[in-house]
Amino acid sequence: MAVKLTTPLTEEKIKNLKIGDEVLLSGIIYTARDAAHQKLVDLISAGKKLPFDPVGSVIFYVGPSPAKPGQVIGAAGPTTSYRMDPFVPQMFEAGMRGMIGKGPRSKEVIEAIVKYCGVYFGATGGAAALLSKSIKEAEVIAFPELGPEAVRRLRVENMPLIVINDCRGNDLYQEGVQKWSEK
Repeated sequence: MAVKLTTPLTEEKIKNLKIGDEVLLSGIIYTARDAAHQKLVDLISAGKKLPFDPVGSVIFYVGPSPAKPGQVIGAAGPTTSYRMDPFVPQMFEAGMRGMIGKGPRSKEVIEAIVKYCGVYFGATGGAAALLSKSIKEAEVIAFPELGPEAVRRLRVENMPLIVINDCRGNDLYQEGVQKWSEK
């Protein structure tokens, strides 16, 4: 049975999540890929305000395709997360609690997840059309010059995710490799 979570995330909401848990996420999340993350971290480093409140935020690593007529957003599948790894510690320090993407994370990111009691959710790659159905509103809120990589504010309902890294430092990818190695 899936765990239902609503943003903003708090330590209380995520401390009991375990790797492999299925999650249905609802609420407000933000999109950002590497170019947007560089701009966000530059704002943090300059002591300037971010274009959204980072406290309890969840960042979805996505560059959605344009919306077709009558749609809120186009296909919205996760991008490979490791490209954002250099920016994660500063984003956590600013208040972020969660990330959505695909693929494994670095040792430094997992250490930051533990330090700040965060979570990394996996979204199924190749299921962009399915994921976009959980997005009910989408609005560009920063860096429109980045096109599909602009920062967007999304309102999501029951976005299907899997916990890949929990706040205790467990890693679903590593556990899977270990289990198969033992066989």
